[in-house]
Amino acid sequence: MLPASPFLHLPTPKFIRSGTVDLAVYRWGEADTPPARPTLVLVHGYPDAADVWCAVAEKLADRFDIVAYDVRGAGRSSAPKTTADYAFPQIVGDLRAVIDEVSPTRPVHLVAFDWGSLQAWEALLCGCLDGRVASYSTAAPALDHASFWFLRRLQRPTLRGLLQAFKRMLGSSYMAFFQLPLIPELGWRFGMARYWPRYLFKLEGIRVAPRETQMADGQNGVRLYRANVPGKLRNPLKRTTNVPVQLLIMQRDPFVTPTLFEDLEQWAPRLVRREFDCGHWGVLSHPRPIADAIAQFVLANEPARVSSPVTAQRASG
Repeated sequence: MLPASPFLHLPTPKFIRSGTVDLAVYRWGEADTPPARPTLVLVHGYPDAADVWCAVAEKLADRFDIVAYDVRGAGRSSAPKTTADYAFPQIVGDLRAVIDEVSPTRPVHLVAFDWGSLQAWEALLCGCLDGRVASYSTAAPALDHASFWFLRRLQRPTLRGLLQAFKRMLGSSYMAFFQLPLIPELGWRFGMARYWPRYLFKLEGIRVAPRETQMADGQNGVRLYRANVPGKLRNPLKRTTNVPVQLLIMQRDPFVTPTLFEDLEQWAPRLVRREFDCGHWGVLSHPRPIADAIAQFVLANEPARVSSPVTAQRASG
């Protein structure tokens, strides 16, 4: 038996306005603004919604003010209709709007996964969140970094590099598929939405309930790939952030493989690494060790009590 709807585990949403979009924001812990405890803002990926963070959030809520939100087009947030509405400037603006609403006077600690990681990296690298983020824990590298990663292996080929690039092209082939008009949306309408819980169980042994918005989440989120991936592949930018960054590396992730995290110090000099023996959806399969790693990094970089850097180590469980 699959569990009941995952929305049952989410706090009651508050809706905030970002441009023309209403974002559903969920909060565990502190109700005060500004909160007394450090605020963590969790950003989900594709084709998920904020409920993917529930298990992690519940393990952190006794120590921190936890906030998650449905990105535009997902969950209970409103869904713009044009591809341009899903470009980085718009989704980065959403993230800024959430941070300004939930923690207007203190920097937050950013935690992101999958596509949430890509938009959070963009927000940090473009300077849009300067002074607003105390630390960043991420389960994926920046899209600029991924583009340069491929270019280096193709422009200066070695056998090892070409094999890595070929393997990553196979793992990322869905991104090319998402550039096709209508076909991905039809796939979600005619079976993929219904099959999604079975797919997660088959891929990683994870049991999740069907989400009532899964079809719309999948269809709308395709626009994230169309609006952002082609441009970054053609014109990646070299930028850096001084925000402390923790890499949450899922060792058995078939989509974001550990090799993609190589040389990330050039983007974030204040970098540490944590490794987990799990697949892509580690936030669902291994919430305890991931929550513990996030908590440790947050406390090490909370402005009121900054301590020595966290050392890299391997986690499992």
